[in-house]
Parts: sequence; structure tokens; C-alpha cells
Amino acid sequence: MTTRAAGPKTNFPSLILASASPRRRQLLRQAGIAFRVLKSKYDEGEPHGDPVLFAVKSALGKAREVAARIKTPAWVLGADTVVAVGKTIFGKPAQRSAAARMLQRLAQREHQVVTGVAWVHSVTGETITWAEHTRVRMRKLEPEELENYLKSGEWHDKAGAYGIQGRAGAFVTRVEGCYFNVVGLPLGRVCAQWIQLQKRRP
Repeated sequence: MTTRAAGPKTNFPSLILASASPRRRQLLRQAGIAFRVLKSKYDEGEPHGDPVLFAVKSALGKAREVAARIKTPAWVLGADTVVAVGKTIFGKPAQRSAAARMLQRLAQREHQVVTGVAWVHSVTGETITWAEHTRVRMRKLEPEELENYLKSGEWHDKAGAYGIQGRAGAFVTRVEGCYFNVVGLPLGRVCAQWIQLQKRRP
């Protein structure tokens, strides 16, 4: 699968997104960045341990797995977003009941959204990693609106059972930090770093 935004045409863009996330693809397109998608086969397993360490490790694993399959010079971008309350990580719920429990625990309290970011050069193996943190607070959820949300199925494939850019955005009362980080990619910082990496290309 190849996705390109406005920019010069090349046979193989020098930015490879190691993710099939439609939200990350949309954000990069929004920024006008040319890129190619190669979905990573890295198995991150069940979320565990420190949220920051887990997110960065998963992002790096994704980027390295894809970089190992590329023979031409490129920077591979890996990312992994987790929702956490303290040291408890909320992954992607497999069932509706799990989604309901997550949202009930997130309601009326503040939680952290952490995105681990990793850049890996396909030829040199150079690696850059970091994490972005955003604080999010949800209001009290009425039983009826929670039920309607669960029926919508929007909780599927979303860390913490919600996406701020969708219906669950109505649950959020405060965001401190990068909004796009909650969507799935800290866009401003990623774009600034990409500009610097491009300057280093031979």
C-alpha cells in the first residue's frame, strides 16, 4: 500500500511509515508529507510495565522490523500509542465488555496518552527514539451515552477504547499537550524532526 501527499514524485519515498493506522496516514497526508506505508509484522504483545518504556519499545520494534526489509536508503517511522492511568496501561479492548470497563475507569479522571516514536535508517541502522505525553480528562459518562457509544463499535482497534477525533471526543473536557498525539502521532514534533533528517540525506 502506497500513500503519497503533495511533493516530488519518486519511485521510493525516503519516509516509510511502519504502520497501517489510518489515523497516522491521515495526519502525515495533512502535513503534506510524501511517504510509503509498509505494515510492520512486529508482535508487541500485551501492554505491560512502564507505559513510556512499552510505547517506545513497541515503536522501535515496528520500525526495525520494516527497516530490515528495505534495501534502499530510507527513514522508517514507527509509532505506538498507549493510554495509561499511573502505571496501568489500557490497550485495545478485544471485547465490548472490556471497552466498557476501560471507559468507566477513565471517566471523571485524568489519564496520560503516550506515543512512542522511533526513526530507523534502513541502511545505516541509525536509531532515534522518544516519547510524547499528553494529559486528557474525561467527564462523567451517562449510562445511555456509554451504551450508544459501545453500540457504534467505534471503540474497536483503539487504545483505551476511544478516539478523540471521533464520537468519544464529546467525553473529553480537557487536553494538556499535543492534541494530535492523542489521535496517534505527535505531528508537530515528527514533522520538525523529518525536516532535519532530510537535510542529512547524502
